[in-house]
Amino acid sequence: MAMRGLLVMMFVLNGLVTIGQGLGNYNIVLVEDDINGLPGLQSFAVGEYEGEWVFLGGRTEGLHRRQPWASFQEVGSNKTAYVVNPESGSVWSASLASLPAPLFEQLQSSNTLFHQLDTTLYILGGYGFSASTGDHITYPNLTEVSVPALIQAIKVGEVTDAAFRQLTDERMRVTGGYLGYLDGRFYIIGGQNFEGRYNPMGPTHGPGFIQEYTNEIRSFTVTESSGTLAIADYTFIRDTANLHRRDLNVVPQIFPNGQPGFTAFSGVFQYSQDIPWLNSVDIIPGSYSVNNDFSQFLNQYHTAHIAMHDVETNSMHTVFFGGISRYTLDSGGNLVDDPDVPFVKTISLVTRDASGKMTEVQIGEMPALLGSSAEFLVHPDAPLKMPEVIDLASVSSDSLLIGYIAGGIESSLPNIFWINDGTQSVASSRLFKVYLVEGEVTSTNSVGVNPEGYFDVAVFPNPVQGDVKIEFSVRRMESIHVVIIDNKGTVVRDVKHTTMGPGRYQFEANCQGLPSGIYHVRISGGNMTATKRFAIQ
Repeated sequence: MAMRGLLVMMFVLNGLVTIGQGLGNYNIVLVEDDINGLPGLQSFAVGEYEGEWVFLGGRTEGLHRRQPWASFQEVGSNKTAYVVNPESGSVWSASLASLPAPLFEQLQSSNTLFHQLDTTLYILGGYGFSASTGDHITYPNLTEVSVPALIQAIKVGEVTDAAFRQLTDERMRVTGGYLGYLDGRFYIIGGQNFEGRYNPMGPTHGPGFIQEYTNEIRSFTVTESSGTLAIADYTFIRDTANLHRRDLNVVPQIFPNGQPGFTAFSGVFQYSQDIPWLNSVDIIPGSYSVNNDFSQFLNQYHTAHIAMHDVETNSMHTVFFGGISRYTLDSGGNLVDDPDVPFVKTISLVTRDASGKMTEVQIGEMPALLGSSAEFLVHPDAPLKMPEVIDLASVSSDSLLIGYIAGGIESSLPNIFWINDGTQSVASSRLFKVYLVEGEVTSTNSVGVNPEGYFDVAVFPNPVQGDVKIEFSVRRMESIHVVIIDNKGTVVRDVKHTTMGPGRYQFEANCQGLPSGIYHVRISGGNMTATKRFAIQ
């Protein structure tokens, strides 16, 4: 096992990640490790026992393709269980194919919900191809995994059903949500039931599909009778307006009054259009509240994240590493809007202070377009305030390893969906150690752009064969620059550069002679940049 980057301080100086603001005298520093044989996985489940990890399910490829016949193919399902010892760099693997079909099929699915209690890992739902049904389904199963028993079985290469117990219940048919545990109860937050082949053109095109968001917070206990598992004390809260979310980050929190709970950050999709939510939802046992006073502009899809609590300031910090987001900040700290929702390098920090006010800052960048569908794995020796929440007040050393970032998608470009042939991204086998390092506080970029200042860009017709009409709003006197860029970011048409007052404007841009393909209108003014995608036939 070789470490890339020799010195922790080298990473600080290169600006990979440094966090100081809001975390006292500590920065967060990433150091990349090489482990020979570490699998490339994304959207997987993971458990831990005595410093070793077990990886189950997920995909062995990058971003899914848009064509139904090519998307979520069975060949990309992870049918192997892995054990990794990060200290020694040892990796063991074993096929799951000998397991009974109900176990095998669920355990090779992606976007399962999972949570570990003591030495037992609970895996719920997940999406993938089911040979038993002959179609892609969301699995209606909750599987209990004995992590020590499975690790031992993988090491000897003989995985049997002895390490598992499974139940079937339609209420467990969820993918892309979150499974948490608090005060003796499990919580399913968000997610969906997706049946059939993915198709970006919608459920009535091609082979078609069924997509049903749960729109719920579900809570239950797991009971046992004569070795058989069952769901008990099931309750749910339904809100079709605010809980219509999937592929989101749900993070354990300690609220200002000391109450433990969860916050559902951002997620997708809004009803009106396929863009992420901006507000968040706070959840405690038996109730929830929607926080419309906070907008999360950065890191909006599920990504690796860390929760940290500081009892001295009664503040809660959540760090998000890369992933996918509609918004980024440019070098001048200006918010850039890309409704195509690209892969990003952004590392952000959301802080909830003692008054309950939430703020968001960008604190660094990943070394590549990493983080989407990755996981943060807490180090066994990290001080915890509650499960998955780092206790900052208990950190006393000048450098402390608090965990690792493993797996996820690594993309070669921000926007690859419409050009994706399976070669533009991969399931990452990169591993990053995450340290809290005492050091000087570095500058950060605040995110505080008023949504009313957006340009509200419209482009039509779309697709276009000749001239394209560009319509947008200006909220105040601004120097406005309108250009058309190709999919590589090169300016191919300089449309308008002038000072404009408040109002709604429309311009026509000549697209004659431009090759067919995907283009973007980019409008810049003041501290705001917005883009709108369109196609030339």
